[in-house]
Amino acid sequence: MLERYRVRPTPCPAALPARPPCGPQSPAEARTAVRRAVAARAAGGGCDQTALSDALLVVSELTTNAMLHGGGVTDVDVTVVGDDLYLSVSDRSRRLPVASAPVDDHGRRRCGGHGWPIVCRLARDVLVSDLPSGGKRITAVVPLRTDRRTAWKRNPADRA
Repeated sequence: MLERYRVRPTPCPAALPARPPCGPQSPAEARTAVRRAVAARAAGGGCDQTALSDALLVVSELTTNAMLHGGGVTDVDVTVVGDDLYLSVSDRSRRLPVASAPVDDHGRRRCGGHGWPIVCRLARDVLVSDLPSGGKRITAVVPLRTDRRTAWKRNPADRA
């Protein structure tokens, strides 16, 4: 199973300058970065386990999507600001993420395609931005306290 997620160099289109990868390059390394950022914040109030689990799942989905659909992870940034965790993952593709229908044209359930809806459901805000050197950066803001999440999740229609 580990082989499946191991990061290998991917060919870079000529339009993108070659540069060494920065920060975590796999879902496991990204989760470690989240745990470290949250632990460093623990003295200032910490976070509950539900919020930490949500943040770990979001960063796993973002890095996995970058590997599977974005030509590889080019950068991961994890920053705590107040009671929010900012998770940014960059990749080589400008292609925007899409949510697939849960069933195909023949009514069969699709395998996969659940990552982006999970990110959008668990994050309070999601921003997708183009990078000047090519590729994109997806930033998800995950609240670190369940009490802040509860009021926001009560009515998901208010998020639109």
